[in-house]
Amino acid sequence: MSSIQKAYNSWASQYDTNENKTRDLEGTALQTILSTIDFKQVLEIGCGTGKNSLWLSEKADHVTAVDFSEEMLAKAKEKVTSDKVNFVQADIIKGWSFESGMYDLVTFSLVLEHIENLEHIFRQAADMLVSGGYVYIGELHPFKQYTGSKARFDTEDGLQVLECYTHHTSDFIQAAKQHGFVVSDLNEFFDDNDRTQIPRILTIVLQKV
Repeated sequence: MSSIQKAYNSWASQYDTNENKTRDLEGTALQTILSTIDFKQVLEIGCGTGKNSLWLSEKADHVTAVDFSEEMLAKAKEKVTSDKVNFVQADIIKGWSFESGMYDLVTFSLVLEHIENLEHIFRQAADMLVSGGYVYIGELHPFKQYTGSKARFDTEDGLQVLECYTHHTSDFIQAAKQHGFVVSDLNEFFDDNDRTQIPRILTIVLQKV
């Protein structure tokens, strides 16, 4: 079991109840960005405890919700009982064998900071998408990472900080270009919408051409 998988298994019991500005603002960002896009078949990567799964299922015909952590998935299954959502445990750094057909939207929520090789991810996503399909990325903003911010939570043994990789905005876009994507939208979200501060969330929408 990888360190990331272990960490999220440990975090699962308190993930929904802890104060977590990044979790909450990314959820707001996803709904804001995707409310203007039509989609029916969704592949949700990094569904966690299902914080976005229910909203996606209300807009889509079907959601395949994928996560590495069985404990996070257990929480998601308690929360989301819609028969439009299929939960799958999988490691996305390996080959993607969890798909159920082609999708018109793939979402990544606070997951790519834990992935070193973005090109593999975009290659797999491109294979899963119909022509004209979208990729939504919602990540802790690189500016936050530059200041040392990482995914972290308190445990009985002290603060646990997760392994993270810093991806610059251009890293996402250049890796995506290699696999037939163009940038459809790019946005930044700020705590309390205060644009004088460092943005917390970066969102990028890609379209497969």
